[in-house]
Amino acid sequence: MSMFKKGRIAAGVVAVGAIVALAGCASGDPTAPETGSAGASGDGIVVGSFAFPESEILGEIYAQALTAQGFDVSTKFNIGPRQQTIPALQDGSINLIPEYNGNLLAYYDTEFAERTTEDVDAALVDAVAADDLVVYASAEAEDKDAYVVTSEFASANNLTSIGDLAAVQPFSLGANPQFAELGYGIPGLASVYGVSDVTFVPYEDYGGPDTVKALTDDTVQVADIYTTSPDLKAKDLVVLEDPENLIAAQNVIPLLSSKIASDELQKALDAVSAELTTDDLIDLRNRVEGDEKASASTAAKDWLTEKGLI
Repeated sequence: MSMFKKGRIAAGVVAVGAIVALAGCASGDPTAPETGSAGASGDGIVVGSFAFPESEILGEIYAQALTAQGFDVSTKFNIGPRQQTIPALQDGSINLIPEYNGNLLAYYDTEFAERTTEDVDAALVDAVAADDLVVYASAEAEDKDAYVVTSEFASANNLTSIGDLAAVQPFSLGANPQFAELGYGIPGLASVYGVSDVTFVPYEDYGGPDTVKALTDDTVQVADIYTTSPDLKAKDLVVLEDPENLIAAQNVIPLLSSKIASDELQKALDAVSAELTTDDLIDLRNRVEGDEKASASTAAKDWLTEKGLI
C-alpha cells in the first residue's frame, strides 16, 4: 500500500455513511431528484452533492450557473460518499456532481503516485472513463489537508513552507489520529521534508474546533487543518506552502456522466472552474456555516452574480 494512501477518504466514508443511513430512514429513496423532473430517463441535468455543506454550496453553484445558460436542471443533494454517488452517476439518478480530484483518483487507484493538479487531472480522464464518466477542467479551489500555524508563530520563526519547520524542532503537532500513519502525515513529514522531532497530539475532530483551539492556545504549534476552513481567516492562521507536493492536489472538479457531455456544458462548467478559488470557498463556507447561516442557494447565487456568471 502506498504511503500516500488517502486516510481522509476512509474516515469520511464512515462519517458520511452514518449521516446518509439516518437520512434514508426518514426520506425514502436517497437518489430521487429533489426538484424538477429530470432523471434517469429525462433530458435534463441532475446535480448531486456529498453530505456536507461545502459540497451542497458547490452543487448550487453548478446548478444555478447551468440554469442561467438555459439547461434544464434539477438537484439531489446530500447523497453520501462515493460508494453511493458513483453508482448514482452510472444509473442516472444524478448525472453531475462537484468532486475533488485527488480523492476521486484515490477512489479508483489507492496506490496513485500523481501529486500535482495537472498530473492528477490527467490521470483522472482514463480512471473515470472506466465507469462511463467524464471530468472537465478543475478549479484553482482546493479543499485538502494542510500544515497550519498561527501568524505569530510563523512571523517569529520565519515560516513560509513545511520544510521551514526543520528549524523549529522539536514541536507538537495536532491532527486526527490517522495522521500519525498517513503518507502525507508524520511519516511523510520526516521522509519528504526531514522533520522528525515531532510530538504528535491526536484530535478526533479533523481540523475542527478542538484542533484549532489547541493551535491558537499553543498546546500544539502546528496543526492539520483543511484549506477551506473558515477558521483560517477568522483566527488569522497561516497555511504553510508544500513545494514538494507532500499532499496531493484536491481541486474541485466537475464529474459527469458521458451521456450528458457536450461542448456547451463543458464551456459553462469551465467558466465556473476558471473563477472558483480556495479563498472563495472559505468565504462561502463562512456565510453558510458561520453566524450568518445563509442558505447554500443564496451564497451560491451571490457568488455567481459577483463573478458575472448569472
